[in-house]
Amino acid sequence: MSIKAQIESLLQDGLHPEQIEVINESHQHAGHQPGFDGAGETHMRVRIVATQFGGMSRLQRHRAVNDLLKPVLDAGLHALAIEAAAPGEPRRW
Repeated sequence: MSIKAQIESLLQDGLHPEQIEVINESHQHAGHQPGFDGAGETHMRVRIVATQFGGMSRLQRHRAVNDLLKPVLDAGLHALAIEAAAPGEPRRW
């Protein structure tokens, strides 16, 4: 299973989001480290809207997502950007 699919599955099961988008941004980081050509799934962005985020601070939302994605992070995911919102909140994406 791809890292993107693992992230989607873990977040679906844990938060039952209204909206979720997992974006592979690895190609944007090519050349940032010696020998890294941007291939693979090393840098991911999660955009997620879930009812559970209502009343939570940004830090609490990030912690909730990171807790659910701990297996993926422990397996070597290098970078994870999180954009989390509750339904009805304004967002830039």
